[in-house]
Amino acid sequence: MQSVLITGSAGFIGFHLSKLLLAHGFRVVGLDDLNDYYDVSLKEARHDMLSREPDGENFTPVIGKVETPGLLMDLFRDHGFDYVIHLAAQAGVRYSIENPRSYLESNLIGTFEILEAARAYPSKHMLLASTSSAFGANTEMPYKETQRADHQMSFYAATKKSTESMAHSYAHLFDLPVTMFRFFTVYGPWGRPDMALFKFTKAILEGLPIDVYNHGDMKRDFTYVEDLVEAIRLLMNAIPKRPVDGLIPEGDSLSPVAPYRVVNIGNNDSVHLTAFIKAIEAATGIEAKKNMLPMQPGDVPATWADASLLRDLTGYQPKTSVEEGVAEFVKWYRDYYRPNAAGADRANG
Repeated sequence: MQSVLITGSAGFIGFHLSKLLLAHGFRVVGLDDLNDYYDVSLKEARHDMLSREPDGENFTPVIGKVETPGLLMDLFRDHGFDYVIHLAAQAGVRYSIENPRSYLESNLIGTFEILEAARAYPSKHMLLASTSSAFGANTEMPYKETQRADHQMSFYAATKKSTESMAHSYAHLFDLPVTMFRFFTVYGPWGRPDMALFKFTKAILEGLPIDVYNHGDMKRDFTYVEDLVEAIRLLMNAIPKRPVDGLIPEGDSLSPVAPYRVVNIGNNDSVHLTAFIKAIEAATGIEAKKNMLPMQPGDVPATWADASLLRDLTGYQPKTSVEEGVAEFVKWYRDYYRPNAAGADRANG
């Protein structure tokens, strides 16, 4: 049985990925610190669900911070991972303005710790999460992995772009196969309470207004979480190799000097925020009350992924429509929060 380390396993994406890989016969070690950035009970519920999956005996939860010196080194030594998927990070553009140090510690120091552990105990393939925010001030769309990404608009994006550079240096120096994937606005059941879909759904169901930034003139490449984790699973076997004589296929982001590439994971579409809100209104059956507000600091007006490299490497492309994905989230939200009187308190977490 092949083993995989998933950091951030109690997080939104980590939970879905752990569940998928358990179903595909992997032994999963899940590392998460269960911090209080948002409702800890939601994270605990995710880990508990993983342990109760049909293959839950193959899930080993480990509670700890990725930045803790020696913790990852010990896990790598004790388990000899075939694959490593590093999702743990301090997320969120706006919170990085309020508390940048948490991003420095989790994103930069945490990534350093995992790279050092991989240097000592190499796996077949390391896959590390980045973000579409790394494209920063780029305006040419759809975003391609081969575009330069030098002007990040938030400290969160800057830390994630820095992890890409850190991972590239280790891939080059120590011949470690590394894939960085840039996520594009992931949404779906068990999502984070700080994300727009969660906040909008909660407010609409409670009859409260929603805050719509840039007066609604925004677009996002919304990517359904089950599509995203399937793409990650398939990328596990798309192991980059150091190119011969620096020759790289057209459109490939493969490094000329390292077994390293960057891959977009997006829906290959850009949906207007007003259409996203309409999908929530349709799923809830309630018209939203809207506070129209200016753009927030650090945000960008649009994102749009060119997902052709993902398709070339795996034969797969995310396909869930916003209407389908939003309906699944609203169904989950109602099931999770409404059956008991404590639901409203839990939703505030």
